[in-house]
Amino acid sequence: MAGIDEILNIIDSQKKQTESSIIRSAQKKADAIIMEGREKADRAFDEHLKKLEQQIARDYENACNSVDSDMKRRVLKARVECINEVIEKTAQKLHELPDEEYFGLIERLAVKNLKAGEGVIAFSESDLKRIPEGFEKKLSAAAVSAGGSIKISETPADIEDGFILSYGLISENCSFRAIIESEKESIRDRAASVLFG
Repeated sequence: MAGIDEILNIIDSQKKQTESSIIRSAQKKADAIIMEGREKADRAFDEHLKKLEQQIARDYENACNSVDSDMKRRVLKARVECINEVIEKTAQKLHELPDEEYFGLIERLAVKNLKAGEGVIAFSESDLKRIPEGFEKKLSAAAVSAGGSIKISETPADIEDGFILSYGLISENCSFRAIIESEKESIRDRAASVLFG
């Protein structure tokens, strides 16, 4: 029996050694798998973090560009509104000039636009009522210098201020509103340079 006990002890000892060897081997494999998993997880995390940082940088740049673009549009809109307001106020001031200054301006505008031939100048109904004495003579003298003649129409023009100058079938609208509209871009450029440098 002692021999059987000894054999059982040897078998038991070998079994424990084999178990221990299998457990160690399994533990090494498990440790290796865990290590490899951690390394892969770290690499994946680092790659994801890098991509995320790049995406955040792109999103931030896009947001900055969008805000910058929006601010530029708002500044431009405000400037255009400011310029338009200045133009409107200027047109209103021209319209409200005292008679002497107003017709002095009208005379200068008319003289610049006079041509050879028989011309007719038409004013608004309110301007017809306040034409200063001697104004038609001044215009006639300027028209003669330009090689033509001019007479003031008794029929009022459908304008607020300024005048309409006609030579036959050709008419030129010299109302302040028409002049401002035709020169709007140039006026805006000059106003912008004065207002905003």
